[in-house]
Amino acid sequence: MTTAAVTKRFYLILILGLLSAIGPFSIDMYLPAFPSIAADLHTTVARVALSLSSFFIGICFGQLLYGPLLDRYGRKKPLYAGLALYLAASVGCALSRSVDSLIALRLLQALGGCVGMVAARAMVRDIFHVSENAKIFSTLMLVVAVSPIIAPTLGGYVAAALSWQFIFIILIAINLTILAAIYFILPESRPPDPGFSLWPKPIISKFMMVAREPQFYTYALTGSIAAAGLYAYISGSPYVFMELYKVSERQYGWIFALIALGLIGASQLNSLFLRKYTSEQIVRVALFCQSLTGISLFLGAVSGTLGLFSSIFLIFIFLSCQGFTFPNTSALSLAPFSKVAGSASALLGAVQMGFGSLSTAIVSMLSNHTAVPMTGVMACCAIISFSILSFGRRIIRIRASALEVEEQSAEMISTS
Repeated sequence: MTTAAVTKRFYLILILGLLSAIGPFSIDMYLPAFPSIAADLHTTVARVALSLSSFFIGICFGQLLYGPLLDRYGRKKPLYAGLALYLAASVGCALSRSVDSLIALRLLQALGGCVGMVAARAMVRDIFHVSENAKIFSTLMLVVAVSPIIAPTLGGYVAAALSWQFIFIILIAINLTILAAIYFILPESRPPDPGFSLWPKPIISKFMMVAREPQFYTYALTGSIAAAGLYAYISGSPYVFMELYKVSERQYGWIFALIALGLIGASQLNSLFLRKYTSEQIVRVALFCQSLTGISLFLGAVSGTLGLFSSIFLIFIFLSCQGFTFPNTSALSLAPFSKVAGSASALLGAVQMGFGSLSTAIVSMLSNHTAVPMTGVMACCAIISFSILSFGRRIIRIRASALEVEEQSAEMISTS
């Protein structure tokens, strides 16, 4: 590969990573400001946390909208439209004077920003060979995983030194930078398809075709429910660390960044492990370890033996497991699809964020001034995910055996 090709590949992956990171950055950056937002808007931290749930809901439904649009109009036009909506909603968030308006505007912000997440996954499927997808997703995750390090740390300092409104001003600047990169650097990876219908019936039929594929629903559910444990941590950690353990906004940012290092390290180790092991093997081991860690967290919270440092250590291990799970389940989910990669990517993202919004809402509703709701949801997500993987793999093997028998029968008939 020439130097020019390597450089082009680097910039391409960087831009796709930034598109994927819009959602995580928008989530993580304002977490340290929850107490400040609650005080300024005369409400509670639990109420402010509902703006996180509304963001997840927006991402969930928005991805279903953008999937067909990306297949119909190509990749870049929907990107421009979605990021323009994100820009307008971010301005509204910065000017918000009530928690209800913040919750509503965060929903709109998510509806716009989620286009980057869908487009990035679809473009990986467009541009790179299917055998490379897991490695590319691991590389993208390196860019995405930087957001939990930079975003909360930066957000904590901004909230402490200026005000929480400036967090959204920074998000506006990031959005404008990404728009410029899309216009000047990012190529169109798939031309518009005038034959792709946007009527509800064919769109739903395409989603149903994707959803009926055993490999898709097995790994989509496995990865999404495992990720829901991560979102439970994101939702519950501001209260657990800043209210229960009394760390400052800046200290919380550094703790969040430290824990995120586990996610980054694991995602990069995943690329090395893929040289020797299959994605399926890696996911199985990672989910088993994540389940054990989740159970330990929950038991420690219930018994009252879970302290600040033990919480940081166990959550670090929990998120490290997620670094192995996410890229492999994403690649395995999208592998069967090429012509409808946009729709498959959208459905995958919607499932992920659907479970994410559910887990954050459950943590908020079960709030009892302890770490039990957060750790309990994290443990349940890991255990359920591991169980789905175990049952789903059996279904995939049974279907593969049936198809092999059908192919052999057809071959015998054709040669007789």
